[in-house]
Amino acid sequence: MEVIDLAWWKLGLAALLVLALAGTGYLARLGITRNLLIAALRTVIQLALIGLVLEALFASSGFYWIALMALVMLLVAGREVVARQGRRLQGWWAFGIGTGSMFVSSFSVTVLALSVVIGPDPWYTPQYAIPLLGMMLGNTMTGVSLALDRLNESVWRQRAVIENRLMLGQTWKQALEDIRRDAMRSGMMPSINAMAAAGIVSLPGMMTGQILAGSPPAVAVKYQILVMLIITVGTGFGALMAVSWGGRRLFDDRERLRLDRLVKQ
Repeated sequence: MEVIDLAWWKLGLAALLVLALAGTGYLARLGITRNLLIAALRTVIQLALIGLVLEALFASSGFYWIALMALVMLLVAGREVVARQGRRLQGWWAFGIGTGSMFVSSFSVTVLALSVVIGPDPWYTPQYAIPLLGMMLGNTMTGVSLALDRLNESVWRQRAVIENRLMLGQTWKQALEDIRRDAMRSGMMPSINAMAAAGIVSLPGMMTGQILAGSPPAVAVKYQILVMLIITVGTGFGALMAVSWGGRRLFDDRERLRLDRLVKQ
């Protein structure tokens, strides 16, 4: 089945709906008009540019170019993790913990899926590697940012409770146990909820895209199952690592709570 191409002027019709929403928000004094318009403009520009980059990347299929693209995606995701936290660690720690946890979880799971499950030749074939890594990073970024934000905010609010636990002889892990568990759970819940609703409440994006591109629904379903499973795994391990590393940074070598290492955005 031939894919129906979309003219730019047809996309402009969809943009008019965004303008209508922005106008409604302005009249209702919601305070989101500027952010909505900027986000819509960024979406158009960023996706148009990435389309040009991907065309060149697919044509070359060079490993180093693909690795460079993956590095840029990782660094941008790390910056977004920092920006989405109400309170964050000082210095490069916020960026390093978020980026490091996403690198270990997303890249390892993506490489495993490419080399063992899908098996393209070579394993880093950009038509498979870049979209898969993009979906992994996008979802892991959300999970890690939610987990770190919940961790830092909970530590700040419950600082008196944590100090009392430390004075009673508990280690930093024991004093922070319930807070870390709650933060890890908050980072993993979006992926778990997405899996529970897939196919009943919503048709996931990759499956919908493949069906629109003409793939048989049975094939699209198998790819979507794979993607949702590995996204959940990557997000879960990413949130676990981020909370573990972030929680340790909130205490010094003598296991004293160091709230001076947190800054409000």
